[in-house]
Amino acid sequence: MVKIMKNQIILSAAVLLAVIIITGCVENSETANKQDVTPAPATSTMQDTQGTSILPQPESEQVKPVVPVWKYGGVAIEGTYADAEIVDLGNGRYRMYYSVEPEVPGNKLEVFSAISSDGMDWKKEDGVRREFSVFPDVVKVPDGRYRMYFQNQGVIKSAISSDGLSFTEEAGVRIDGTNNAGLNLENVAAPTTMKIGDEYVMVYRGTIDQRYSAEVPNNKIQLFLWATSKDGMSFEKKGIAMDSRNPVFQGLLDGPELVQWDNGSIRLYFWSYKGIFHTGFKDGSFSQETGFDYTTASNSGMQFQPDPPCDPTLAKINNKWFLYYGIHTKGINYATLEG
Repeated sequence: MVKIMKNQIILSAAVLLAVIIITGCVENSETANKQDVTPAPATSTMQDTQGTSILPQPESEQVKPVVPVWKYGGVAIEGTYADAEIVDLGNGRYRMYYSVEPEVPGNKLEVFSAISSDGMDWKKEDGVRREFSVFPDVVKVPDGRYRMYFQNQGVIKSAISSDGLSFTEEAGVRIDGTNNAGLNLENVAAPTTMKIGDEYVMVYRGTIDQRYSAEVPNNKIQLFLWATSKDGMSFEKKGIAMDSRNPVFQGLLDGPELVQWDNGSIRLYFWSYKGIFHTGFKDGSFSQETGFDYTTASNSGMQFQPDPPCDPTLAKINNKWFLYYGIHTKGINYATLEG
């Protein structure tokens, strides 16, 4: 069950500390020259697992294939919410876990849930799933229970549930800031976990208290690390999964999401300044080539998009791929793969 703080002083301190260390959809909110980013029917050509663009053939040889594109669908959860996570309940219903944005006055960093059978209409469930649990990442374990990984006070912890509604925190820390890559991490957060073969693979965000360059909006550098586990509890850290310290991402990678695609390949979706990208994972290695999938901005070439779509979550519902993402103060939106 939700752990209740013993007094208001501890509660206030926890909220303050959490707000200081948490970054997410609001990363780009201080970008200059703000513009209206109300989602429009944004589209993007899909690319293959390793991020290689689908290029047209010469005119004389060209056979026009049907190229799937992401098309804006609407708002799934209205309000100041983000960090969606979808779980297939196995009975034609799907549960979405999602978090309150930390800037909301008086919040306790709550995790809520909603149910849908079509991926478009979501009915909020009563109650709160967890408090002080940021970036929920939920997996179904072999005994039928649900384990939620989440960030709390700069580290990644976990909680267990028999029904997916009431979660009890498990002892210890799953992932802390120590690493074998020589990084001085301020915190770790935003886990995504998948059972691949006989082990769990977790990708998570690490934050370095350093600015990438004078031109970027953010004061921190964020990149991805990864770890593996046989039991989902004790993780072996592997090092850097993707490095953001390059001209493409300029110090910002966030909101990783592991997805098994239709052909059985494993993709890692994530967001950065321009919007949502993906890359591939194969044979224990993450490709450093990426595909640019989706943005809500009218100018996809803009280097620093104001309030880009963030924290992507993908689910295939009724044979259709859904891409859920947060927009700061505008709730959790979605696009569907068409074509």
